Order: sequence, then structure tokens, then C-alpha cells
Amino acid sequence: MDFEPWWLIFVPVLFALGWLAARFDIRQMLRETRSLPDSYFRGLNFLLNEEPDRAIDAFVEVAKLDPETTELHFALGSLFRRRGEMERAIRVHQSLLSRSDLPAAEREHAQHELAQDFLKAGMLDRAESGFEQLKDTRYALPALRSLIRIFESEHDWPRAIEAVKTLQGLVDEPVPQIVHYYCEQAQTALSAKPADVDAAHKALDAADHALSTTDPAAGKGAMVRTAMLRARLALMEQDPKRERLYLESVMTDAPEFAGLVAEQLLANYRAANQVEAGLDFLQKQYQRHASLDLFNVVFRELRVQQGSVVAWAFARGALRSHPSLLGLDRLLEAELANPDAGAEQGPVPGADLTLLRSLIHKHTQRLDRYACRSCGFQARRFYWQCPGCNAWETYAPRRLEELE
Repeated sequence: MDFEPWWLIFVPVLFALGWLAARFDIRQMLRETRSLPDSYFRGLNFLLNEEPDRAIDAFVEVAKLDPETTELHFALGSLFRRRGEMERAIRVHQSLLSRSDLPAAEREHAQHELAQDFLKAGMLDRAESGFEQLKDTRYALPALRSLIRIFESEHDWPRAIEAVKTLQGLVDEPVPQIVHYYCEQAQTALSAKPADVDAAHKALDAADHALSTTDPAAGKGAMVRTAMLRARLALMEQDPKRERLYLESVMTDAPEFAGLVAEQLLANYRAANQVEAGLDFLQKQYQRHASLDLFNVVFRELRVQQGSVVAWAFARGALRSHPSLLGLDRLLEAELANPDAGAEQGPVPGADLTLLRSLIHKHTQRLDRYACRSCGFQARRFYWQCPGCNAWETYAPRRLEELE
């Protein structure tokens, strides 16, 4: 293509247009800067000087002077919520919602933020109402997850189950805790006076159905809990064979949970006058999958059936294979609780046992706990749902010493 000299006319024109555009941008920026309140710059200065409290006060003043600054309102509200100043966070978001000129998208945002404020403040009824209003908005998914948390905290298991089913209809992801919701229903039915056996059966059937759609590795704890509740139900229905079947299935399919069912399984054998067979079964289970809780049950039963010499021989062998201060502490506790049980005398005099146990016990108290893998919350009893972070199946069925 040939060059035409008259094209050079466009060069100064384009330069002039660029110069005018730059002048316009600079003037616009200067006008916006002059329109900002002094409090805005004071707040920035406080932030740069690492004075967050004074910066917040300055930004609050900006928000009061210029109600159009919705993003600043949202930022302040979130900041107040993180700092635990729930009353101030609620007031900020309520002031946004009171504006008639607020666009629909920002109104939904403010409604979601306000519902989160209520949830963190423990005002569950108002939080529930707030999240319910977001079902047909772009915040439907996070609102539904929050509603599930609320129903959990209120132990409203039927509504929690319905909410999870709705969630599964929106996203293609497993929600394994629904099995525990059914187990909670079954446990409530079994704890009623009188026990509602039919309701328990119905809830456990639903739990089994939910388990069939869950990854076996992810739902092992839920499977164990369902089997334990089935065993408890069989015991109430005076069906010891079925009870034993469920308890032994835990030993076989999830041996790490054996300590949770060992006592009940031994009681089942004792009721059938087969206590020696029950003890033999637990000893073999311990040889295959040693655990502290199983050790405690086997040691105590050996001492009752065969005397302290045999029990201590088992304990020495077990502690050589799996050294444990907690194990030693437990067997000393059992020995001191029954000093006259059995015909034989223990290997250590009673006074020395008391001294030895008192020294060991001081060091084992912090180890004699279960711990949440998610938040680290520690407890003396085993929980299916962590009391600290409310996560499901985060407790390993082993004591802290066994996890170290």
C-alpha cells in the first residue's frame, strides 16, 4: 500500500485528542480527590501508622458524611464482625438495608452480611430468617450451607436433612454428614422413654441408604456409628445374636474403632455365659490391631478371670510391644482399685504401686484425651461431631499418646 502525504494531517489531530483526554482525566481525578472528606485521608494515615482502632473511627466518620460509599460500609461491617463487635456490624448492615435507593445486587449482599452477623452473634432465629430470604438469590448456596449449620446447632435433624437434600440438588458433591443426621434421629428415638423402636429402625434404614451412596473410605466413621446403634437396638429388642453380629462387624471392618465397642461385645458374651470365648476374641483382636482402650478391657477381664499374675504378664508383653504411659497408668489404677481380687499377689507391693501410679498419672493426664484433627479441640470422651468446630468425624478413635 502506497503512503499518501495527506495522512500526516491526522498526526497532530490524534496528539491533540490525547492531550485533551489526559487533561480531562486529571481534572476528574482532582475533583474526586477534593470531594473526599478529610476523615478518609486521616483513616489512611492511621492505617499506615498501624493504628487500626483510630483508622476505623475515621472511616466510620466518612461513612456518616457520605452515605453513598456502600463498599466502605461493607468493609467496615466485615471488619467489625471479625473483631467481634457484632452490635456495630449489625448496625452498619441494617443502615444499608434501610436505604430505598440501594440497588438489588447490593441489597442482597447486605442481607447476606447481616444474616452472618446474626449467626456469629448467636441470634439463630434472626439469622435463619435472614438466610431464608436469600434462597432465590445469588447467595442461595452459601445461605443454604449456613442454614445447615443453624439446624445442626439447634439439633433440628429433620430440617437439616431436608436442607442437605436441597444442597445436593444444587451442587454435585457428597455430604457425608447426612448419615450422622439420621443416626442422631435414631439415638433420640432410642433415648426416649419409652424408646421409639420403629422410629429408630426407620432412621437407621435411611442411614444405611445414605451410606450406600457415600465413599466407603470417607464414611467409615458413619458406618461404625450406624453399626453401634444397630447393636444397641438389637440389645433392646433382646436379640443378642444380631447385637454380636454388628459389634463384631466393627472389629472386622474398622478395627481402629474396636475400643469403642469392646465393653459391649464382652458384655454380650458374658450374658451368653461365653465370657472366656469373648476374652479370647478380644485378645486376638488386640494382637492384630493394638489400641489403648482395647488393652484396658482385656487387662481388666484377664485380672477378673485368671488373676493378677496372668493379667500382668499380658500387660508386660503388651507394653514391650507398644510402650505406653497411659497403658501403665490404667493397669496400676485397676490393680489399686481391686487389691484383693484374685488369689495371687501382684508383682509390686501396694504402697509402691500407689507411689508409682501417682507419679505416672501426673504425666498422663494431658495424653488421656481425644483430639480433633480439624481444630485441635481436646476432650476426654469420643465425639462424632467436634464440640469446638462442629466438624463431623474429625476425632481419631485413639488417645493423644497413640497419635504421637
